Amino acid sequence: MAERSENAAGDMMSNIMDAIAENLPNKKSVRFDDGEGSISDQARKLFGGGQGRKKSVHHVLGGGKSADVLLWRNKKISSSVLGVATLAWVFFEWLDYHLLTIASFALVVGMAVQFAWSALASNVPRVELPEELFANAGRAAGAQVNRALGALQDISCGRDLRRFLIVIAGFFAAAVVGSFCNLLTVIYIGFVCAHTLPVLYEKYQDQVDECLYSMLGLLQNQYQKLGSKGVLSKGKLGKSD
Repeated sequence: MAERSENAAGDMMSNIMDAIAENLPNKKSVRFDDGEGSISDQARKLFGGGQGRKKSVHHVLGGGKSADVLLWRNKKISSSVLGVATLAWVFFEWLDYHLLTIASFALVVGMAVQFAWSALASNVPRVELPEELFANAGRAAGAQVNRALGALQDISCGRDLRRFLIVIAGFFAAAVVGSFCNLLTVIYIGFVCAHTLPVLYEKYQDQVDECLYSMLGLLQNQYQKLGSKGVLSKGKLGKSD
């Protein structure tokens, strides 16, 4: 039983390393310097980094006002959005308020203000929200949902193993975080990450890319060492037996 478990673990690691190796350029020599044919050079070609990077972080985020907010182009707007989200999370999570409680208090305050206004003035303006507001909000929400579903379908059917594995790992990480936190906290964490990680990556882009390139190179180097020692071939041999 123990031998079968070891063979199964070896087969799993072999399949993962084979999948990663197929997405990397095959070279006889492996170097960690910055020369041509090195791991860093291969990773830059694979990920589109270095001097050949064509798309900026602003362009990847879709451009426009939303990207400006996420990248803190206007610090007042970005800080206000993040502050409102933090305040809402504190009210609902730490102070243990509920949406119905907040809505009831807001309606009570609004009705009290209108009651006092009507006692002092004869004409009280009607409070009406334009129908276009709800229509535009619905269209915008539907467009974003369809865009997200289309992006997931493109990743699933695009035969890009690296992107597919990254998205799958992200969903698994979200599932693990969701087992410790409620939905509101998960949404708030994602909101904070969306307003901090892109701007940090834009500021320290070269350092982050170089770290990823080094990790990828180390992974490929370890794979080649295992292959040279015959560890992976033994695992495949055990599978065939």
